[in-house]
Amino acid sequence: MRFSLAAFLLPTLVSAWAPPSYSGYNLVWSDQFSGASGTSPNTGNWNIITGFLNVNAELETYTSSTNNVQISGGGTLQIVPWRDSTAQDGWTSGRLESTYTFTPGAGKKTMAEAEIRFGSNAVSTKQGIWPAFWILGDSIRHGTSWPECGELDILETVDGQLTGYGTVHCNVYPGGICNEPNGIQGSIGIPDQGWHYWRMVWDRTASSWESETITWYMDGQQFQQITGARIGDYTTWTSLMYSPLYFILNVAVGGSWPGNPNSATLDGYGAMMEVAYVAQYST
Repeated sequence: MRFSLAAFLLPTLVSAWAPPSYSGYNLVWSDQFSGASGTSPNTGNWNIITGFLNVNAELETYTSSTNNVQISGGGTLQIVPWRDSTAQDGWTSGRLESTYTFTPGAGKKTMAEAEIRFGSNAVSTKQGIWPAFWILGDSIRHGTSWPECGELDILETVDGQLTGYGTVHCNVYPGGICNEPNGIQGSIGIPDQGWHYWRMVWDRTASSWESETITWYMDGQQFQQITGARIGDYTTWTSLMYSPLYFILNVAVGGSWPGNPNSATLDGYGAMMEVAYVAQYST
């Protein structure tokens, strides 16, 4: 059952899988993942990343195959990890990066949201599976290194555990303002593997940059917030609040955080991340 518990935002009734309407917000951009079952997502909206990225000690090779990245035919996107003995480290998966970028507007509130569920495999069979809905600063596409570009993780889970993590990465590696590689992190318990709303709000309505906020929500419940004052450096805050940003959806396998899959880890649709829509709004 799809629902929203947004206490401060009341969505109007809309057709299934469409981004909700929120009082005071205008929908600026969205993808509802329409199309025939087994087809690729709209490559006008998304770059489908391919290859072995050699990051975070992850195992997956990303592909553009519809085995890994496909439209369901029911108005959703499915990102599916598979064991594959022909892949470099034995796994393939999917990663999408939006061609669309947005910059939180001065004097406005900007909201990003996706509705996501996870595959129905038992948690005990998800060791090493690492789905994520996150954001990078577009400057990384133009020569700025990580984490100086800024990274905002709206949702990550590891090993099937019913905990959602929201994290900011920034400044320098290692250490720095955001204590890299750990970042500044908050978390929330997830009731189940079913559909939930994951949201981030950039609030630039304050009178000073130190009082501006970036806030994380699951189903309208706040679970993480940072302020300009918490970051404490205007240049670093600029990378998170005043600069172009883009969306990423992926399912990693293995890595320094979740650890590698084990003999009980299952692949396939039961290990997938499924996304009903991604949307960006502004007041």
